[in-house]
Amino acid sequence: MRTVLIAIGLLSALTGSVFAAEPAMMVDTKMGKAFADEKGMILYTFDKDTKDKSNCDEDCLKKWPAFHAGANAKAEGEWSLVKAADGKEMWAYEGKPLYTYIEDKKAGETNGDGVGGVWHLAK
Repeated sequence: MRTVLIAIGLLSALTGSVFAAEPAMMVDTKMGKAFADEKGMILYTFDKDTKDKSNCDEDCLKKWPAFHAGANAKAEGEWSLVKAADGKEMWAYEGKPLYTYIEDKKAGETNGDGVGGVWHLAK
């Protein structure tokens, strides 16, 4: 019986990591496919960021909130974690930190695409 319980525990641990959910989902928008958070709010990248580093300061984060990661988040595959200016971990996709836009009021809105020529839909 003990062997069976150990085997079940190992199987649960392995399948949990295999089926780990990605932090964002791909959705259809009027601008094409883009990543969105769990509420359907579109995610953006910032041209002034460098690989694995956010250059959006605290004032910037007021308009472009960081796509924060949960306390137990773990980087995997193309998804990594970087520090936001507020000191919290945020998600990055292929090394590009991700943000939402304060002017997007409902799921699927893409008002931030092209702002200042430096903000773009995350794809």
